[in-house]
Amino acid sequence: MAITRWRPFEDLMNIEDEISKFFDDFLGQKLQTRRQAREGWIPRVDISENDDEITVRADIPGMKKEDVKITLSENVLTISGDKRVERDEKKDNYHRIERLFGKFSRSFYIPTNVDPANISAKYNNGVLEIKLPKKEEAKPKEIPIEVE
Repeated sequence: MAITRWRPFEDLMNIEDEISKFFDDFLGQKLQTRRQAREGWIPRVDISENDDEITVRADIPGMKKEDVKITLSENVLTISGDKRVERDEKKDNYHRIERLFGKFSRSFYIPTNVDPANISAKYNNGVLEIKLPKKEEAKPKEIPIEVE
């Protein structure tokens, strides 16, 4: 079981998002939260771990690999990029614009037991997958029990 840091102010921001989701369901429309207006768009991320590696998957549809940057510095993994607007406003008359564009940045604390030399990333069907292999000494080892 992993230990996570309690961030009370982040929890308050999550409450705002939950209330917004409630009104989305009730009214049948998307209300933009202050957080989205302030930060642009935020890709959704899944982080999983097994005995061999930590895997980070981020939804960044419609982006080119050249527009995404991944860095690991002082145990902080940062995914950032810029999703550019695809429309020509001179030709089309839009009735609704819901897709989000702009710059984004997501950062996550990564334990020190990751081997930075073997980190890999691939992008397929709008999903960025980053594999952070664990160092050999960080992998769990089974200790045999001798019977006398």
